[in-house]
Amino acid sequence: MSKTILGLACALIAPLAFAQTSTTTTEQTTTAPTTTTTTQSTTYTAGTVTTYTPGKTVVVKSTEGPVSFALGTAANIVDAAGKVVTAPLRAGQRVRVYYTGTGDSRTVERVIVED
Repeated sequence: MSKTILGLACALIAPLAFAQTSTTTTEQTTTAPTTTTTTQSTTYTAGTVTTYTPGKTVVVKSTEGPVSFALGTAANIVDAAGKVVTAPLRAGQRVRVYYTGTGDSRTVERVIVED
């Protein structure tokens, strides 16, 4: 009889001994969006016009030698007073070319005719 009682006791205790408890942990991670800032500076070159193709390019001879610029659609050609110049640039005219970019990617923002 003691074997039967012992067997019943083990049968009643076994589920409690093998019972597992579980804990669920939720972690919330927030990632800030990546922000890229590009700074583009405008510089200028002063010199004389050697070649001018309206709407395309202007080549200016400066102290650095001849420098070629791409004329963008937003490029303005103005005189020293800020008035728009309607006549095409001529070889030998003194100008100051304000541009962005470097190397082959120099794009004209504004040309000021100094003559």
